[in-house]
Amino acid sequence: MLVKMQIFFATVFRAGPGWGPSNPANYRYDRTRHCLWPGLYNDVRPHPMKNLLPELGMQSYCFRGSKDLATVLARLKACGVATIELCGVHVDFTREETFAGVVAQCRAAGVRIASLGVERFHGDAAHERRLGEFARLAGAKVITADFDPGAGPEIWRGAEKLAEQYDLQIAIHNHGGRHWLGNAQMLAQVFATTSPRIGLCLDTAWALDAHEDPVALAEKFADRLYGVHLKDFVFDRAGKPADTILGEGNLDLPKMLALLQANGRTQSVIIEYEGDIENPVPALTECVQRIRSLLG
Repeated sequence: MLVKMQIFFATVFRAGPGWGPSNPANYRYDRTRHCLWPGLYNDVRPHPMKNLLPELGMQSYCFRGSKDLATVLARLKACGVATIELCGVHVDFTREETFAGVVAQCRAAGVRIASLGVERFHGDAAHERRLGEFARLAGAKVITADFDPGAGPEIWRGAEKLAEQYDLQIAIHNHGGRHWLGNAQMLAQVFATTSPRIGLCLDTAWALDAHEDPVALAEKFADRLYGVHLKDFVFDRAGKPADTILGEGNLDLPKMLALLQANGRTQSVIIEYEGDIENPVPALTECVQRIRSLLG
């Protein structure tokens, strides 16, 4: 069984041209493994994040009770932030002719678009190009993403090519214990066999659902940590999760924030709270206040 899995990963995740043992520039010395290990492309230039507070944003899905973007932007700013990750509830990524209007509406409201997603990559080159175009217009550098379990090598190579073309990072969203990319073992395998254009958008609550320590994941995958969904869960006796205010559940928020402050590669720090669908503003405002109190 182990041999079959090794063959599967060698086939599915085989890296594209310029990535691999034939190119020493793609390796760095790893102090923990005491060996050469695939490193960052020289042309991937992360943007250092010196102060988290101005960069802090929210997922538009938090405001899914309204489909009207103007209402969403007003509620976002009422929570005390001015950065957003836009999802398909509020942007139709199939209609390229609407993109300029969406971007202009956000800018007019004083809201920065940090990222978009979560979007599934499954070989639809036309759709993926539209995502790249939206990111280009918006000035976003991260697309949070999911991949089908059966995704062949062409899917991964296509995502890498898109990210290279638009100077983006494609950040895998870990979505809990039942998600095939929800655990550290699978993520490590993917990152070992794809270019650094593919990284992680760490959802801290869904990491807890997968019985992973989100702080440990942030440390383990620091080089690929391009986005974070700051989200917290409490669990009932049956293990069913429920959203709660950041820091009131099982997330070690102070440690997570300290790691994010030290990681210049993380370009999208997004609060998520999916409770109180009709009026999430009070809870989200508390999340912002909790972060501000810890960061001073």
